Amino acid sequence: MEATKIFIVEDDPWYAEIIQYHLNLNPDNEVHIFKSGKECLANLHKKPTVITLDFSLPDMNGNEIMRKIKEINPDIPIIIISGQDDITTAIELLKEGAYDYIVKDDDTKSRLWITLKNLRDNLELKEENQQLREEVKKKYSFSNIIIGKSDSIQDVFMVMDKTIDSNITVSITGETGTGKELVAKAIHYNSTRAKHALVAFNVAAVPEDLLESELFGHEKGAFTGANTRRIGKFEAANKGTLFLDEVSEMNMNMQTKLLRVLQEREITRIGSNSNIKVDVRLITASHKNLVEEVKNGNFRQDLYYRLIGIPVHLPPLRERGSDIILLANHFADTFCKENNREMVQFSSESRKKLLSYKYPGNVRELKAIIEMAVIMSNSNEIKPENITFSTLDTLSETFNQDMTLEEYNIMIIKHLLERNNNNAIKVSKILGIGKSTVYRMIKKHNIPYPGLN
Repeated sequence: MEATKIFIVEDDPWYAEIIQYHLNLNPDNEVHIFKSGKECLANLHKKPTVITLDFSLPDMNGNEIMRKIKEINPDIPIIIISGQDDITTAIELLKEGAYDYIVKDDDTKSRLWITLKNLRDNLELKEENQQLREEVKKKYSFSNIIIGKSDSIQDVFMVMDKTIDSNITVSITGETGTGKELVAKAIHYNSTRAKHALVAFNVAAVPEDLLESELFGHEKGAFTGANTRRIGKFEAANKGTLFLDEVSEMNMNMQTKLLRVLQEREITRIGSNSNIKVDVRLITASHKNLVEEVKNGNFRQDLYYRLIGIPVHLPPLRERGSDIILLANHFADTFCKENNREMVQFSSESRKKLLSYKYPGNVRELKAIIEMAVIMSNSNEIKPENITFSTLDTLSETFNQDMTLEEYNIMIIKHLLERNNNNAIKVSKILGIGKSTVYRMIKKHNIPYPGLN
């Protein structure tokens, strides 16, 4: 923090110099003396940290000059120093915005010193909080949350930008692994609610009979096992944002209760008759199509219209083209930095391989694939053989092909050897066959294997 610039406004030169000398004992203080209110006002462009103000000045009284200072800069703390021990005057000045009221006596210097120390501590804390908010905002800027330059992602950014200046509900849709919770974080930390809590809650992760307690809380003794009062997610997110993931998994009974909360803006803990007002911005997400869920009778239509708000749809990774390579580079760089490894790059063939895959697990799956590729690489270049696609989707495509049983067996052996770093013994245990059988198939079908071909 910069030096504390203190303006002393005092018409008694002797008293002003005593205060100045005392405050200058702290090298972090920069003290300036002004003999009148007008002189102080003329120098406000120098941006003082704090002003100590004699209540009885020859040109204007404390109330008048304080109002003029506040008109020019309402954020400057003002400490009134007065010869009058008048509690009524002190209270009025504090109501008008004075930071403190100090009476001129033998303890004035020590009281002023303590007040300025507390003020500086508060300003430092405020500055630290502001820096933290800026860091959080930077961390969760849209371009840091979602890496990509494709048209589909630029469309997402445009819609997200519309969400930050209002409290309208936001509904995020997209396949599993596309980053719905990260988008919710970006919206919250760039909104006016950023200084309050973001509470994330996955509806599908909680049994139905516990869902009401998790969302709305309960009182002590409300049911067996309720040994203490517990606040729910809505209360925890008050003034902030509640992110409900997989909201489509909520049963009809809970949908009805959620609709009431959204309409009344109040919740009732289980076991209580008292309503509690809540101010919560709601962001929801689902990998299911809620319109289809409404048509199929699984989701209330009136709740759907309450939740839809501004819809943000995250495209699957397979539709994002060259974003795949941008993300791959990002994940590789991050993994190398976190593990103190030499930076890697992708060969042209490995890039082609990455672009050829459909990524049923989307960005989450790509991240796992890249981290494994970095580990498997023996150099600073990722090659095609370092990249393994081992998913249910891959197996599904394989078994849709017309092949003989022997061809299937060969493919399975190749797949498991690649997946298990050519460990034939481990492959034999996975398949429940002897290792000699695995070696025999490798030789018979010329399957690439170190030391046998």
